[in-house]
Amino acid sequence: MASLKSLLASSIRLLSTLKQQSGVIYIKRTFLQPRASLFKRPGGVTTFRQPSSSTAAKAEQGEDIFLKWFLLLIPATTFGLGTWQVKRREWKLKLIDELTRLTTAEPIPLPINPHEVNSLEYRRVRVRGQYDHSKELYIMPRSPVNPEKEAREAGRLSSSVESGANVVTPFHCTDLGITILVNRGYVPRQKIRPETRMKGQVDGEVEVVGVVRLTDTRKPFVPNNDVERNRWHYRDLEAMSQVTGAEPIFIDADFGSTAPGGPIGGQTRVTLRNEHMQYIITWYGLCAATSYMWYAKFIKKIKV
Repeated sequence: MASLKSLLASSIRLLSTLKQQSGVIYIKRTFLQPRASLFKRPGGVTTFRQPSSSTAAKAEQGEDIFLKWFLLLIPATTFGLGTWQVKRREWKLKLIDELTRLTTAEPIPLPINPHEVNSLEYRRVRVRGQYDHSKELYIMPRSPVNPEKEAREAGRLSSSVESGANVVTPFHCTDLGITILVNRGYVPRQKIRPETRMKGQVDGEVEVVGVVRLTDTRKPFVPNNDVERNRWHYRDLEAMSQVTGAEPIFIDADFGSTAPGGPIGGQTRVTLRNEHMQYIITWYGLCAATSYMWYAKFIKKIKV
């Protein structure tokens, strides 16, 4: 009995020593190597058969190869995303150049065909006629378009935004014989009511140069238009036409069409977010970092 206890104590000490000195090897052999199999020899004697070391080595090598090529997907994917952002940036720069060209080109006469108008978004046009101030519509809340100020405040958590409205007024084109909708421009909140800006209510026939805009769809979290209270949150040309009796043709008057004391024209936003360079740097940076980690793990270690 004493000898059995002594044998058990010696075995425990031996196992503890092995765990402390070669814990990694012990764990790897425990969980990665196939367990010894039991089989019976003729005569009823049960013996243990330990798997060969070559089988365990092949299994371990197979797992390393799989892990090696699987982890290579990370730098490959980030490289692909960076290249995609390069193409997106080229597309965005071309789009910005095209919008700038359209909004600064020489104005053309407004065509009367609605289908032709639908192909002219952001194109400058010229119309001549008279405003009907009795049917003003108000798109709100709006802030004045100021590209320089927006560029200075880009990226800030909060910015000083002045709140007001864009005044949309039916405009009867005397040369075309139709009535369209003209966004005359921005007014601050205290100047929304027409009686507060009577000096800017233009009478008589005038010429207006503006940018063609198409109907807009309501974006998520944007409230529905309140027709009864005359509070519009997005351009719904069909609904606006029904309320005013105008054709579903809409233009943003340019800054040169601003009347003293009236709405400030030139409220067309043509600036587009172009943050693709940041994405390019991020994805290519991740590609370089993960590529080096993969090289150090699987290539450099083998050479050493």
